[in-house]
Amino acid sequence: MANHQPLSVLFVCLGNICRSPTAHGVFAHMVNRAGLADVIHVESAGTGWWHVGSAPDPRTCAAAALRGYDLTAQRARQVSVDDFDTFDLVLAMDRKNLAELRQLRARHGNRGALPELFLEAFGERPGPVEVPDPYYGGDDGFDHVLDLVEVASRNLLSHLQKTRLS
Repeated sequence: MANHQPLSVLFVCLGNICRSPTAHGVFAHMVNRAGLADVIHVESAGTGWWHVGSAPDPRTCAAAALRGYDLTAQRARQVSVDDFDTFDLVLAMDRKNLAELRQLRARHGNRGALPELFLEAFGERPGPVEVPDPYYGGDDGFDHVLDLVEVASRNLLSHLQKTRLS
């Protein structure tokens, strides 16, 4: 863990417009409700560059809003090598993005946070280890992403409270 406060968590998907902004928004909401916003910093990023500066997908925002999460202030950014030094946890949404993150970290001398799969580390067991990309599917895919992310976010927050904030 990096020696700084607050504890920092980075969620990563491909374009940073669907899955990682959802995880960012859900987890930040839970952190705020737990009164921990001053000790847990949350961000999201994408391994790809093509959506940099864009708001999350409107379908992502709509599905999240129905559950009380506001993602509208978020803007996509691309993950950088500095993120491994800045963030204590780097959590990928799927294996492909995990592999990209690990390659980027290797080019950085394997320093800093070791990327993990979000659901593998904190999801429900038994259950999926990847958050599926809802981009090319129907609206139900965005709800499914929220279902998975809500469970994993609760587990992540509980884990941090027990192991790093006590």
